[in-house]
Amino acid sequence: MRRNGQPPINLRKLKRVYLSLFLLLSFFLHELKAQTTDTLTRQLTIDLEVRPRAEYRDNFKWSSADSLMPELFATQRNRLNITYQSNRLKLHASPQEIHVWGKSNQFSRVGSVNFYELYVEPKLTRNLSVRIGRQALLLDNGKIFSSAPWAQQGRSHEGIRLFYKNKIETDLTVAFTRGYGNHFDAAYSPVASHNYKFLLMHHLKLNLSDRWMLTTINTLDVFQHATETRPYYGRITMGGRLDYTLNGFNATLNAFYQNGQDADAHTIQAYYLQPEISMRQEKMFVRLGAELMSGNNQSVQENINRSFVPLYGVAWRFLGNMNLFTRFPADVNSKGIINPYFFVIYQANSKLSLRADSHLFFTQHPLISEAKNANGGKYLGFESDLSLNYKPTKFIEITGGFSFAIAQERMELLH
Repeated sequence: MRRNGQPPINLRKLKRVYLSLFLLLSFFLHELKAQTTDTLTRQLTIDLEVRPRAEYRDNFKWSSADSLMPELFATQRNRLNITYQSNRLKLHASPQEIHVWGKSNQFSRVGSVNFYELYVEPKLTRNLSVRIGRQALLLDNGKIFSSAPWAQQGRSHEGIRLFYKNKIETDLTVAFTRGYGNHFDAAYSPVASHNYKFLLMHHLKLNLSDRWMLTTINTLDVFQHATETRPYYGRITMGGRLDYTLNGFNATLNAFYQNGQDADAHTIQAYYLQPEISMRQEKMFVRLGAELMSGNNQSVQENINRSFVPLYGVAWRFLGNMNLFTRFPADVNSKGIINPYFFVIYQANSKLSLRADSHLFFTQHPLISEAKNANGGKYLGFESDLSLNYKPTKFIEITGGFSFAIAQERMELLH
């Protein structure tokens, strides 16, 4: 039907146009309202870290290495951190190059070129996000999972990590390893030292009250065996930390239990304890505590492995800067270790801080000298560390230290 020579009106098409305009207007008003309460932000951050570290070592590691000549060498970490972040997405990349000067009879060589971290993290809901890719895991005090900041290469894992943050903070990680190649020195790779096939980790942090805090870390790591009859074996680590804080005073107990099977099909029954008290007053911070990692009794023959392995954490923070005991259970020959320690940290001003710490080392069970067929005792030695940290500007940090150890002859029995 025509009116005054005009084309007929298509009511169905007109309804579609009005409906589209209505939906578009509704979406626009919704976005406008959302932006008033949650402003859209996009941020790109780029920073460069150059970290040279020089070391002088004399008779390093073990007192029995009398033939080891003193050495002076330097390593340098050049790391670029690139982070893009919006309300719904985070992208992060940390390429790094590690250079070695004056070690292994070479004036200069490249230790490794790799990514310390490389991940994408979309935000699924307001409280839920997922991180996919290579990422560092720093949990609690770093004993079980640490990013190993002192090591030039650091430590990271590859996998998926799911975060939930509301009244509680919890995350679940699934990680794996793969063939990383041998183009560079594995000692300077953040991932090459891992030998698990799969890793499952759950972490929970809960404020019980104003004074009490609970942290739990539960882990399952699965390894691949060389034989086809028993291709996989697993290790379970369960535990956490309970903290009490009041007016600068803190008391804490860190405890873990480990079970499962080892590579020799032995049942694992091991534990770790770390009681500690600390006090902070103005410029002074004092810590007094001890670590106990269980080990095997040399005089008892059993088909149970009681040697605790602190997974993917760091040792130097608790066992001294000289790294006498870093690989477990190898460095203690599966005998366990008891480490009473005392730390004093003095913050002189905003730029300068001083630290002094002392450590005593014992095995959990007496060592037996097979050559002398006698009880070798438990006491291994003593270490003392002095450290200085100076930040002249916001972008420069200088750290120096002096460490010495007095080792007993029985430390040779750990070899």
